[in-house]
Amino acid sequence: MLARRRLRALAQAELALLGRNRGVVLTALLVPLTLPFSMRSAAGGLDLKQRGLSLGAVMMTAAIGFSFLFAVYTSLVNAYVARREELVLKRLRTGELSDAEILTGTALPAVALGLAQALVVCAGCAVLLHTGMPKAPYLTLLGLVAGYVTSAALAALTASFTKTVESGQVTALPLMLVSMLGSGMMIPTEVMPGRLASVCELLPLSPAIRLVRGGWTGQLSAYEALGATATALAWTYLAVFAVRRWFRWEPRR
Repeated sequence: MLARRRLRALAQAELALLGRNRGVVLTALLVPLTLPFSMRSAAGGLDLKQRGLSLGAVMMTAAIGFSFLFAVYTSLVNAYVARREELVLKRLRTGELSDAEILTGTALPAVALGLAQALVVCAGCAVLLHTGMPKAPYLTLLGLVAGYVTSAALAALTASFTKTVESGQVTALPLMLVSMLGSGMMIPTEVMPGRLASVCELLPLSPAIRLVRGGWTGQLSAYEALGATATALAWTYLAVFAVRRWFRWEPRR
C-alpha cells in the first residue's frame, strides 16, 4: 500500500513536469498519429492481401509502433537524463523510494500516455479504415504491454549512456531507425524475404508489433505467439539487467 502511494505521488509529479514540456508532449501525441499517413502510398504498393493483411491493419500497427518510440522511448530518455542531471534522481534515492520505484514512477505517465494513444488509434482505425475488431484481443493487449514495458526499459538503458538532454536525440536515434525499418512498422515483416524477416523478428520491438498485428488479424499461431512472447521477455530481462548494472544516478560531468 505504501509503495503504491509512493509510486502514485511520483507519477503525479512526473506528469506535471511532462505537461510543462510542450515540445515533448506534441511530439509524443502528433507524430504517431500523423506519420503512418505519410507511408500510406508506399504501404498500398505492397502485396498485402497475399499475406492476409489489410492497409488499415498495417497503418494501425505502424501508429502503435511509433507510439512505442515517440510517446515512451524518446520522451523517457529525455526525462531520465533531465532528472539525473538536475539531481532529482539522486535526491529521490535518499528517501524511502527504491531504485525500481523511482524508475517505474518516472515512466508511468509516458506509458499511460502511450496506452491512451493506442486506444484512440485502434478506435480510429476501426471506424475510418474499417479494420474491425481484433480477432484475438488478448494477443493485441499482450503486444501493447510488451511494447511499452520494453520501450521504457530500453529508455532507461539508453539514458545510462546519454550525457545531456540534447545528446539524447542522437543516442536514441539508432534504435528508432532500426525499429522503424526492421520491426514491422514501416514494412511488415510478413512481406520481407525469409532470412531478412527471421533476423528482423529478433529486434527489440518486433515481438510487440507482431503480437499487436497478429491479434488483430488472427493469423498468429500459438507457436508463433509463444515465440514472440519469449523474445519480448528476453529483451525486457536483458534491458532490466543492463539498467541495474549500468544506470547512472549521478550527473555525467
